Parts: sequence; C-alpha cells; structure tokens
Amino acid sequence: MNNKIFIPILLIFVSLVWGGSFIVVRVIVGEIPPLELGFLRFIITIPIMVLLLFIRKKPKKIPLKELPSLAVLGLTGVTLLYIFQYYGVERTTASTAAVLIDTNVIFIAILSALFLKEVFNLKKTIGISLSFLGVIIVIFSQSRNENIVFNNEFLLGVIFILLSAFCWSIYSIYGKRLLKKYDTFTIITYAFILGAIFYIPLVFQNIFDVVQKISFNGWLAILYLAVLCTVFGYVSWYYALSKVEAARAAVFLNFIPLFAILLSFFIGEIPTILFLIGAILIIYGVYLTQRS
Repeated sequence: MNNKIFIPILLIFVSLVWGGSFIVVRVIVGEIPPLELGFLRFIITIPIMVLLLFIRKKPKKIPLKELPSLAVLGLTGVTLLYIFQYYGVERTTASTAAVLIDTNVIFIAILSALFLKEVFNLKKTIGISLSFLGVIIVIFSQSRNENIVFNNEFLLGVIFILLSAFCWSIYSIYGKRLLKKYDTFTIITYAFILGAIFYIPLVFQNIFDVVQKISFNGWLAILYLAVLCTVFGYVSWYYALSKVEAARAAVFLNFIPLFAILLSFFIGEIPTILFLIGAILIIYGVYLTQRS
C-alpha cells in the first residue's frame, strides 16, 4: 500500500488504540490498583521490546555515563507518568482524562521556551491560552454533570492527570539530546526497563496478592495496554515518524481524546455540551501550538 495512504491509516488506528486505553483503564482500575496495573503493563512489554531490539540491526549499547539521563526518562516517561495517569483516571472519567492529558503539548511548548529558548510566537500564545481556557471549562462542566460526583477526589484526579501530562513534557524535552545521539527504539526500551525497576519498591508488598486475584478480563486489559498500546503503539508511531514529518504525524494525536470521548459512551459516560466545548478548545489550542 502507498505510504500516503498507509501512514495516515496507521496513525489513526494508533490514536484509536491509545484513546481506547483510557476506557480500558477506567473499567479495570476497580479490579487492579493503579500501581500494580502500571507495573504489570511494563513487565509484559519489556520482554517483547527486548526481543525486537535484538532483531533490529541497530546499535544496542549506550555509554554508562548516560545512565542518569536514562533514569530520568524511565522515571518521568514510565513510572510517574502512568502512576499519575491511572490514579487520575480512577478518580475522574475516561473522557476527562483523555482530554486533559492532551495538555502535554502545552507544557512542552512552555518548557521549550524556558529551557530550549524556542520561539514563543503569537500562534503558540493563542493556542496555549485556548487550551488552558478549555481545561477550566472541562473542569467546570464536570462539576455540573449529574452523572459525576464532583468532590475533592475528582479535583485530585484532575491534578493527577495534569501532572501526568507534565511528566510527559519533561520526558520529551529531556529526551531530545539522547534521541539525537542514539537509536530511538533502544532509548525507549532502556527507559521502559528502568521505569519498571522504579515501580518495584512501590508494588513488591502487594503484587503477588493482586496477580492471584486478576480475572480473565483483567489479563485482557493488561495485554491490551502492554501489547497494543505500548509495543504496537510505540513501534507504529516511530515507524510513521521515519516516513513523514513529525508535525504531520503529531496532528493525528488530536484524535486520541476524540476517540476516547466516543468510546466512553460504551461505559456510560455521557459528556455535556459544555464539556465538549472545553474539549474542542483544548484540542484546537493544542493543534495551533503544534502548527506553530
């Protein structure tokens, strides 16, 4: 199939899979606690990634001096990212989490301006302003949603989601240097391994009890997150980046919250009109920021 057709289809499917992850987490987090869910996701992911790493004919060695940098990537891009995200989904809704996580682009733009001295032009300023207005509207709209219990737990969940988005922005900015010097797939695999190691002190007391109680549906959810969202998602994303410009590929990420909102109907989450307005502002603001 021609890449002009195949790559957009692939990126849309990746966005669908990643959008679906919020639904899967929202459903299964009642059975598998967030910490253990994140740990099991990467325990299954890592052997597959290592196998693919050895199959690929790319440099696999990274100097020991880069270990602290890899540790930062593992901590921000794996451990903290998914701890905050899963605790956030548990306390809010799948659609709220998917929309708010999109603000990672806004945080990346702000951090890039502060630390990488990237230009902060008018379009980027408007995009960031619209997105933050959208965040306020989304939070306010959920306070008016009769199907949602709006309390301190919900607000804590919102903070967790925004912290998750912030972690991804740190991962993205901090990882730029390594990604320029070394193979991307290799860096990601090492970050996954270190991120899983950082989980161990947090889960070692309960993990065996949790594993023994996981249902068939629970294992399906873990496999979805590990195999489809992580292995397939990351491999497909970076394959697409090797074929098209990053800016063109990034536009497809805006489909993630849209798919999450649509799929959330299947678990009984009915977004309000005000919520959709806020979501549109966030997505459009992110789009403007990316285009700038």
